[in-house]
Amino acid sequence: MADCQRQPVRKPAGLSDRQREGPGVPARPSPGQSLWQVGGRAKLDRRFAPIGDLLRNATQGLELWGGLECSIVRIKQTWRNQVVETGHLTRDTDLDAVAALGIRTLRYPVLWEQVSPQSPQEADFTWHDRRMAQMRRLGITPMVGLLHHGSGPAYTRLLDPRFPTLFASYAKQVAERYPDVTDFTPINEPLTTARFVGLYGHWYPHKRTMRAFARMLVNQCRAICDAMKAIRSVTPGARLIQTEDLGRVFSTPLLAYQADYENERRWLSFDLLHGRVDRHHPWHSILIQNGIAETELDAFCDDPCPPDIIGINHYATSDRFLEHRPAKLPVGMRFGGNRRHRYADLEALRVKEVEDYVGPEARFRETWERYGRPMAITECHHGSTRDEQLRWLDETWKAAKNLRAEGVDIRAVTIWALFGLMDWKSLLLRRDFDYEPGAFDIRSSPPRLTALGRAASELAGRGSFQHPVLDMPGWWRRGQRHYNHSTLSLDDEGARSVLVLSEATDFSGHLLATARHRGLRPVFLSATSINAAPALMLMRRAEEARAWSVIVDVSDEAWLGSTTASSIAMACGHAGLEVSFVLGGRVSAEGHRFEREVLRANRQALILRCEVEPAEADCREGGAGEGTPAASPVLESEAATFGHAALYQGLLDLLVDRDCGLWQAKMDQAHSRPSFTKVDLAGAEDRADPLRHEPRAAKPAAVRRPLILPVVHRGGAVPSDAQPQNEAEDETPALAVGGALG
Repeated sequence: MADCQRQPVRKPAGLSDRQREGPGVPARPSPGQSLWQVGGRAKLDRRFAPIGDLLRNATQGLELWGGLECSIVRIKQTWRNQVVETGHLTRDTDLDAVAALGIRTLRYPVLWEQVSPQSPQEADFTWHDRRMAQMRRLGITPMVGLLHHGSGPAYTRLLDPRFPTLFASYAKQVAERYPDVTDFTPINEPLTTARFVGLYGHWYPHKRTMRAFARMLVNQCRAICDAMKAIRSVTPGARLIQTEDLGRVFSTPLLAYQADYENERRWLSFDLLHGRVDRHHPWHSILIQNGIAETELDAFCDDPCPPDIIGINHYATSDRFLEHRPAKLPVGMRFGGNRRHRYADLEALRVKEVEDYVGPEARFRETWERYGRPMAITECHHGSTRDEQLRWLDETWKAAKNLRAEGVDIRAVTIWALFGLMDWKSLLLRRDFDYEPGAFDIRSSPPRLTALGRAASELAGRGSFQHPVLDMPGWWRRGQRHYNHSTLSLDDEGARSVLVLSEATDFSGHLLATARHRGLRPVFLSATSINAAPALMLMRRAEEARAWSVIVDVSDEAWLGSTTASSIAMACGHAGLEVSFVLGGRVSAEGHRFEREVLRANRQALILRCEVEPAEADCREGGAGEGTPAASPVLESEAATFGHAALYQGLLDLLVDRDCGLWQAKMDQAHSRPSFTKVDLAGAEDRADPLRHEPRAAKPAAVRRPLILPVVHRGGAVPSDAQPQNEAEDETPALAVGGALG
């Protein structure tokens, strides 16, 4: 077989109406047609799109919505509840914080498992009554979700033939309880849930067959239709905002049949609700072969329930690439496959051949071309460092605006997981307490506003936001992202820089490498090179490097007894530069005086005080990984303090958050990551409301404990050698239309 790199890579071409196999269904590829030609455009479905909606979209601006990660997932006999694990259940101030951002539409859970866990006849809305009343007072419009990746309460499951009826009954209870609610997402991502539960066996009832997948998907879509009928019997104008995770599968030419099969499958939940899965649909026969009665499919066609707004959840890792050639795989990558071929399921954004055809704008455009209905991006989240979160939000927002300018009816972008999410790196299968912050970081009390939260506030207020980190594209657009890339060089010409003033080789080396990996363009400046006139020479160098921030390593005790730091802090304040000072080891009385003098010179300065507990082994013995430089003799504890990548990530997150004041980073033997705490000058914890701190211009008072570059299926991450999951390996293939395998 010819190498796929020798094949012409083309943008998916549109297909004429004659080439479609049925109404609204894209054609299957003709023999010899490459995958990149697959994905033909169906005629826009204007049957359900009122012209008034299209005209209104042209005159209204793009909205910013918000959402809370709220999944209740059953894993064997254990339940994971994200509302509990992120603390929202017990915090009464969260909705006030959301309203303070300017968000006026909020995806909010009234989940079946929480309200009616024991019996359909027993329902407790007490907690939800308080929250719904609070949203009314705050002027927030709830978009109510009833089931979020769950299988229902313990008395049912997705395979239960009674599931649609039981769910519709609960939906009517909610509508009667809250008659003023008009926007509903009855079941979040039904296709994704059916895959995770029925094909891959991740969640209860842990099935791994095509028959289970088919039944779970059809049951959920039937439940959505029946629920909306029940809701509209109470609230006639209720709208269905139907969400689904959407990506695209690319492949080598050998595996085009498998990619085609998965690309047709990705639309199934929307196609069922639109009444498109008739006998001409490629998946009609597949579903029937796997236990779905033809009368069930006919019922969707006879009485469709099209979404009023199609909600697209697209993540950095939603686009996939199927690769069968071992030489093209990263070291350690494992194969999955089907009954015909073995292959690996890779992140498409790391594959050079298709780099121009991946990402949010391409997927939003595909959805519009297929359905022609109002859309919203209903989850925008990136499970990575703060700067990459900002870049992902920026790309998603701009993609939506670009498409609106072309006439595409995109209503909103949703900041997902406003208060973060827990353990999605493992799809909730492990309790690692692996937390990813959102607009707020719950590891401070109360939750602190992050740079993402500040960006959300600016988007809600004026429709745009700025930050120096946006000078560089996200890691998914940089050359480092490619599998087996041969260079770490960055094309950072024109980007503003972070100036690092230091003499400690351990500190500067690790920090510079971490900052460069994050695309922050660090520039090193030796402290001894500016001894003659520190503040003046630093300002000159900062201007030459187009610096937006300065990090000063204060590991030499000589800093503590001089006025150099104060003069640098004052000069940075006058020049509009962020400035951060990092102190290592135990802080003495002289150190406390130093902290006061710096903050007196520049109230917007950031001071990070690093402390560690005694450890049995420092970073040279494996604490920080292979190749860590020997410790500097300046501080006895420096190797332990600066040997952990998480500490550098946390410092840079503080920098990107543009925070100020005194912070303490502490790490002991029991924790692999440092904890960060804001303190007053007496050392007491700062418990002030993060929204009421006296901020500098466009700087939120926020910080988080860092995450060490996670690689997650849903959120994406900084490039690493971690192994992505093989979606296809758990599937049980069956002969499908046109020879594709399931």
